Amino acid sequence: MWSSFRRHKRDGFKDSEPPELPGPAAENSSRQHRYVSGQYFFEYLVVVSLKKTKDGSSYEPQITYQFPKKDGMAKYQKEEEEKTLKAITLFCFPEGINWAPLTEYPSETFSFVLTEIDGSRRNGYCRRLLPGGRGARPPEAYCIISTLACFGLFSKILEEVEKRRQISTAMIYPFMQKLREAPFPAPGHTVEIKSFIPESGTEIISLTRPLDSWLEHVNFATLFDCLTDEEVLLVFAAAVLERRIVFIAEELGTLSQIIHAVAALLYPFTWQHTMISIVPEILIDVVMAPTPYLLGVQKHLLDLVTDQTDLLVVDLSDNKKETFIASVGDESSILPPKLKSEILEALGARQKASTVEELNRVVSEAFLLFFVKTVGHFRSYVKHSRGGGPGVFEKRSFYKAIDSKTTRHFVKLFLQTQMFDLFIQEVEQQQPGPQQGIFNKKILEYQEKKKKEKAKKH
Repeated sequence: MWSSFRRHKRDGFKDSEPPELPGPAAENSSRQHRYVSGQYFFEYLVVVSLKKTKDGSSYEPQITYQFPKKDGMAKYQKEEEEKTLKAITLFCFPEGINWAPLTEYPSETFSFVLTEIDGSRRNGYCRRLLPGGRGARPPEAYCIISTLACFGLFSKILEEVEKRRQISTAMIYPFMQKLREAPFPAPGHTVEIKSFIPESGTEIISLTRPLDSWLEHVNFATLFDCLTDEEVLLVFAAAVLERRIVFIAEELGTLSQIIHAVAALLYPFTWQHTMISIVPEILIDVVMAPTPYLLGVQKHLLDLVTDQTDLLVVDLSDNKKETFIASVGDESSILPPKLKSEILEALGARQKASTVEELNRVVSEAFLLFFVKTVGHFRSYVKHSRGGGPGVFEKRSFYKAIDSKTTRHFVKLFLQTQMFDLFIQEVEQQQPGPQQGIFNKKILEYQEKKKKEKAKKH
């Protein structure tokens, strides 16, 4: 299971229906645009503690608490559940080192992804901390499993979990129960959770989703703190052609944030292959896979990675000697030069961004515009028959319509990727006519701009 990171889809594993929201019918109708109907914040929370092995020589991660408990499962579901829980312990403590009791340990938050056999993904949000107490003690991890990709929101939830843990483990349960009963907010909206803390009284915790929901799992700041703009473009070039890429850092939070940021640069396309933000040492053989991947590997495991060929190894450390420890060698020539310059120019505007949301928007739009300019004319080449049914994408005519020779060369390569193939398959299933979404909006804006420029020339 773990070497391929694919898990079998389980039937009958859905939670019961969420509790009905209080309030009259009129209020319910006004809620519809503020909340995502029938969606829980999370599937479950687990506490992973380091316990001494039987021979007492070292510590190993074990789940010591789970909320809510999964009851009434069939035997095969239980077996799958045990595999999942085992994988969670590995991801919460991936280092494979001999842990020892500590008196100081800075809390850290990171995330990982569990991939189903059908390609659907669940997110693990993890907070590692030193539990309250006296004397030396091993750290423990609090991990929330959710189908929702929203790192900022879950980081805040985990901070609240840690605050309660330092008072008493018993304080966590009522908070998570309240969260479980709360409706999940729609993009740009807020949900408030009331929570009682001894000595502080009742607190109201506000959880807000960003308006650009497709960026809510991302903070591009870390990516540009670790890499220059030109280096980010080289990584993007390798990712857009679905190459094998390994990121190296010691901090788990850095690895998980960078991998999610790189995947987000590909929007509106989706990375379809293996994506493991933190590879546990026991699973390091995954780097030998011949298929595309985005992997995060801690620096002390670097020697186990660099004997591979045909991959890009990116060092994110502060004290690095060079950023690219290994590369294929052609990364700088993949993107069309003119469009590369335009991305770099657009990225310059991020210096004026004062919030994470503004920064995310500047960065994402720079790369989104790249896809608008290279493949934004795709819809004109999906031909529908009069009798209805799915459309047919005319690939050859599509890339031949591109005037620029360098852009046409790039697009021919991009058309061979799985991410483009699945994207265009979805488009073929759509009915002809105007389409929703930020990508389609940007395409229309760009086409309108080109029309006006053409009209001016005449």
